[in-house]
Parts: sequence; structure tokens; C-alpha cells
Amino acid sequence: MAVVNTVKERCRVCFTCVRECPVKAIRIIDGQAEVMPERCIGCGNCVRVCSQNAKQVRDCTANAMSLLKGPAPVAALVAPSFPAEFSECEPGELVGMLRALGFEYVHEVAFGADLVARAYRHLLENTPDSRYIATTCPAIIAYVEQYYPELVPQLAPIVSPMIATARVVNRLYGPEVRSIFIGPCIAKKGEMLSTRLPREVFATLAFSELRKLFDAVSLTPEDVEPSNFDPPHSGNGMLFPISGGMLQAADLREDLLEGDIVTAEGRESFVDAIHEFPDMDVALLEVLACQGCISGPGITNPAPLFRRRSRVSRYARSCAAKADKAQWEKEMDRYKDIPLIRSFQVKDQRYAPPSEEDIQRALENMNKMSSEDHLNCGACGYDTCREHAIAICKNLAETEMCLPYTIEELKRAVGDLALSNTQLKKTQQALLHSEKLANMGQLAAGIAHELNNPLGVVLMYSHLLKREFSEADKVGQDLSTIVEQADRCKKIVSGLLQFARQNKVERQQVNMDTLVRSCLKGFSNHIHIHVRLLNKLSDPFVEVDRDQISQVLVNLVGNAFDAMGKKSGTLTLTLSDTTKQLQLDVEDTGPGMSKETEKNIFEPFFTTKSIGKGTGLGLSIAYGIVKMHRGDIRVSSNCDPHKGPVGTRFTVTLPRVDLE
Repeated sequence: MAVVNTVKERCRVCFTCVRECPVKAIRIIDGQAEVMPERCIGCGNCVRVCSQNAKQVRDCTANAMSLLKGPAPVAALVAPSFPAEFSECEPGELVGMLRALGFEYVHEVAFGADLVARAYRHLLENTPDSRYIATTCPAIIAYVEQYYPELVPQLAPIVSPMIATARVVNRLYGPEVRSIFIGPCIAKKGEMLSTRLPREVFATLAFSELRKLFDAVSLTPEDVEPSNFDPPHSGNGMLFPISGGMLQAADLREDLLEGDIVTAEGRESFVDAIHEFPDMDVALLEVLACQGCISGPGITNPAPLFRRRSRVSRYARSCAAKADKAQWEKEMDRYKDIPLIRSFQVKDQRYAPPSEEDIQRALENMNKMSSEDHLNCGACGYDTCREHAIAICKNLAETEMCLPYTIEELKRAVGDLALSNTQLKKTQQALLHSEKLANMGQLAAGIAHELNNPLGVVLMYSHLLKREFSEADKVGQDLSTIVEQADRCKKIVSGLLQFARQNKVERQQVNMDTLVRSCLKGFSNHIHIHVRLLNKLSDPFVEVDRDQISQVLVNLVGNAFDAMGKKSGTLTLTLSDTTKQLQLDVEDTGPGMSKETEKNIFEPFFTTKSIGKGTGLGLSIAYGIVKMHRGDIRVSSNCDPHKGPVGTRFTVTLPRVDLE
């Protein structure tokens, strides 16, 4: 059964728990942190560091209340670190509250710690050539059993103070008593369920859980009568929750010159100490997963570490000043035959190392192609990029956990979305324009049809009448005006018909350089304009409708000449291409156009020319032709000399082949 679980609704996937887990028992799957119970050692680091309270410890409060309401007597086994947690009340008040809660017996685990400390001293004295790892911390036991199985024979075969105290309680009150451990350690929940130990502890409550029980029944120190712990009372076993406390209780000490006893505590230190143990020349390695039990994950008191430490020391001194040394020795002798030996089992949770090829593939998937790409930032929860890649190969991690990779992918996605958005806007504008052109085309076709016949009659009779009068005659001049304006109407009608009929493209291979030069010949009379043709084409051929593209060229070039007027200027036509498309730029040095004009330049019947000079259909027709070719036409212009050279550029892009 899992000691720690993740509340997925609270998890923000910050990878802090992954980073702090000494055995990487937390895997990220589908973007969620998941504790793997078979790999978890119950150290509680993930619980301590999770700012979102997304790590949930196995709750034993319901089990404890069930025992308290049951027929069997219940004993509370209180860990010696309790002064660090319950600083708001005196020890006697805490005992009184436990009795009020329903505990018939309340014992200090510190006496069991005294028995265990003596067992360690005897073990070292009787086996001077052996080397041991202390087993007072259940998280350390699990760590060795699961990740250093070759060191299992070096685990000291001695029970923890919790089990020793439970056996003392059973001796005192009989096997029907139900013992509940209360302390700062959540790994005790796993120890309680160990198959290598008989069932002597029936529930384990972290200090945080005990506070919940007090709150549930609204129990405060003021509501109870202070009471003392039940005997036997402890000696230096009260120091067990402090680093090195077991050594002092056992009358052992870490001698830096002798080097036969070494202590280590905390996440990084215990990992290094166990790893280096085979190379150590020591008789005993006393190691704790926390910085002493006063820093266990079941502690809720926010006081700093050394303040908690001083509270435990102060309580130990207070008890020592009142202690009956002779009575303590008598109690120690009375329980000397309590069995304190235990065994351990190998639970190897190590993964076979992945191949170098798999590791490199995982690194490449994170865009880490060389050692220079290994930032080793630790944001993923692993110390190095290589460790992250190995975890991916073991299905413990995901590529997306890499922050630099995710940022790069996010930037790329944002860029792609921006490009897609731009293309969508262009497509939307093109569709709106095409729809407008289609509507105008239908209207134009109807108008042209209705005007053509009467216009033809007017032109025919105007020419017949004109023959009968000379140009000097007033009537002849009026007839010339009629013919001129009728011809203009004819051009407008012709434009309307062309506008209405741009719905079919007859593609053929066309040499664009030749086509452009041919179109320019029709404007040879503009001798005051310097015309430049820049051919940058690698392949001049493109599949287009020759006549329609000629019409586009004539419109663009004609508009450029009109824009420059009678003044001298330069018209530059540039042809360039890629493997997939061809581009034509038509640039003049005219006065340019405003932004408002740019916006409406392709609208049907919009013109900047004077009355009688333009129909406003030329660029609309050109736009429609280019879009029918699945191409693009754009305009850029500047009419402000302060912003640079004035002029206008039209850019036409055509696909080299039919995209359909």
C-alpha cells in the first residue's frame, strides 16, 4: 500500500518533488506526477517541499479512532521528538490530552530507544570485525533494501525504538493491547506493514494526524488534567531524534581520529554516505534520511531547526534532573531479554541501464545534439540532462519536462500560430475581395449587356453624321465630342465584360522575360521615363494564361507611367524566382499614395485619376487574374519624402506550376 499519493487536481507539475526525491520514485506521466509505491522509501521529502499540498500521506486517523472505540486497550507510543512539535503545551498536558482521547496507556518511545542503544553497543562489542549501517530509520532500511541490495547483510539486525517499545508494552499489558505509534515519521507507516516484523503496532499517526484528532473532538490543553507518561521512563533515549543522539544514548561517540563511527543526515548526505559505505573503514554508519527526527515530514511546527532541537534537549535535561538512575537501570535489566533482533529482505528496484544509443536518442529528442547543449539547469527535476534522458528511457520522465526544450517548442508554436494567423487574415481578406469581385462581376455583366446594343447604335450614327460635317463646323465639333465620349463608354463596357469573365485560366508555358519585354514595347512613346528591366530568373518559364498576365502587366506598367506623368522618372521591373514561384516587382518613382489609398487600391471602380481618365477597374481586374492563378499581389508605397524615396511598388507572385 502506498505511503504517499499525488492529488492530481492540486499538482501544478513544478517537478519540485522529482528534484527532491532521493530515489526518483516519482514519475511524470501525461504531465502528472505519480508516486511509484514500489520504489518509494517513505522519506517524505516530496511531502515537505510540495507548496500545493498535492502530496497526500496515507491517513491512519480513521483506523486509530476505530481502535480507540474498540474493546481492546490502546497504548500510545509517543516519539521522543514530541517537544519539537507540541511547544504550545507542557508534556503532562499532552499526555492528559491523549488519555482524554481514549488512550489507556501512554508510553515514551524513548525507553525503547534506550534498549536499542544498548543493543547497538553490545553488537559492536561482540562483533568488532563487522561493519554495520544503523537501522533506526525505516527510510534508510527501505533505501538499502531497494537500491543497494548488496549492502543488506550490513544492515544492523536490530529493531527500531518503536518496535522495541511495542514489545515492552506487550510484556506489560499482554498481547491483547493495541499499540499506536505517534511521531514525526511517515516511513513508520511502511515499517508497521513490513512482512519481516510481526504485527505489534496497529496504527501510526504523524504529529499532523494527531492534531487532526484533537481538532475533531475540540480538545485543548486547558480541557484536561495533566498526567505523566506511564513507566518505564527513559534515560538518554530522549536524544534519539537529534543527530548523533543514538550514539550518546549508547555511550558511543564519533571519533574523528579513530573514524570507526560516522554519522550522516539529510537527503544528500545519506545518499552519498550509503554509496560510499563499501569504501569506508568504519564499524558503524549512523544515518538518518532527515536532519534528525525533529525535521520529519510529520512535523507541523514552523519553528527553525535549532529551536526545535533545543526544545528536545531542554526536555531531556529536565527529565534527567528528576530521573531515578537506579530505577532506570532496574527497568533496563528487567527488559533485557526483550528480543530486539530482526531480519531484512532484498527488494531490488534498480533498473537495467539503458543503452547509449537510447540515451542519445532521448537527448536528441530534447534538441540536445552535443555536450554544449547540456545546460544541466535542473528545472526538470534531474541534476543533469543525461540523467533526465536516462529517466526518459526508464519511462520515469517525459521530454516535455525539459524547460529549455519546452520554451523553444513554445516559441516555435507561437511563431507557427502567428504565421497561420497572418495567412488566415490574408485568406479572409482575399475571400472577401473575391466575393466582392464576384458580386460586382455579375452586376457588370448585366450592365454591359444592357449598354452594348444602344451604345453601338449611338456610335454608328455618330460616325455617319460626322462624315457629313467638317471639323470646322460647330456641329462637326459636337459630333466629335459625342464620338469621343461614346468610345469612352465602349471602353468602360469592355472593361466590365473583362471584369465579369475572369473565371477561367488557360495555362501554358510562358517565358516571362519575353512577355515583359513584349508588353514594354507598347509604351515606347514615354521617352522621358527611364525603364529598367532586371532579370534575376534562374528559370524564366512559368505556367500562366498569357493573355491575362499580359493584361496585368499592361495595367501595372500603364498605372506607373500615369503616376509619374510628364515628369522624368524611373520605372524598374524586377524578375526573380525560386523553385516553386516567380516574382515580378513593378516600381515607379511617382508621388506615391497614402495608406488610405493603399487600402482601397484593388476595390472595383476606385481610382485616383481625374474624371474621364480612368474606370477604376484595371487593378481590380489585375487582382482577380492573379488570384485566379493562385498567386498574390501586394502594394507598398511612400508619399512622404521625410520617410525616404517616394514611389510605389507592386509585387506579383505566381506559382510556377498549377497548384490544383
